[in-house]
Amino acid sequence: MYLKLKELPSSELPRERLVALGPSALSNSELLAILLRTGAKNLNVIDLSNKILSDFDFEYLSNITVEQMETVHGMGPAKACQVVACFELGKRFSRYKKNSTNKIENSQDVYKLLGLEYGYKKKEHLIVIFLNKRNKIIKKENIFVGTLDTTLIHPREIFKSAINYSSSSIILVHNHPSGNPSPSPEDIEITKQIIQSGKILDINVLDHVIIGHNDYYSIRENNKELFDN
Repeated sequence: MYLKLKELPSSELPRERLVALGPSALSNSELLAILLRTGAKNLNVIDLSNKILSDFDFEYLSNITVEQMETVHGMGPAKACQVVACFELGKRFSRYKKNSTNKIENSQDVYKLLGLEYGYKKKEHLIVIFLNKRNKIIKKENIFVGTLDTTLIHPREIFKSAINYSSSSIILVHNHPSGNPSPSPEDIEITKQIIQSGKILDINVLDHVIIGHNDYYSIRENNKELFDN
């Protein structure tokens, strides 16, 4: 049975519950309902929120596009933009909090830095993190978008920036749109090529981290011989 929001008791209304109990007491659908403000035809705002959360996995929702959001009945451009903007703010805040020290100590730190942003990208992105002697981040740069291939990725593109930033070491990072972070033969070959180039320039390649869906793979931790030779 369809109930208009005003027909619900005040104790069940999301905004009233937030004021009375605080945001942590509200469910995901109630928080989303406050963001959306209004529902759609034959759907109050809480029902609309529940529908969105049932149609999309929460992890997927955090990377949804405006166009995908608009496929939900009742979600016009304005509402879709609100949801996308909200999740983007959340991701930016998460990165800000996790990187307040601005230092990389292990592959987990790399995943915390970039996993949320790149875990569900539809195309492969090659990102390079440039570090100083104390492993503090000087800069992170998206070097390439597309399928990684040794004929397309040239070390000069990476080390030109490393020299410009006076970087002592670098970490390579890229995502697998399939969600499986296991390295391909091409990933290993590219890693070898860049490690060797780094040795000539005295710029250390610390790791190559591959990001998947909710997981990652450190080539250094699983293939130490590549970095020790």
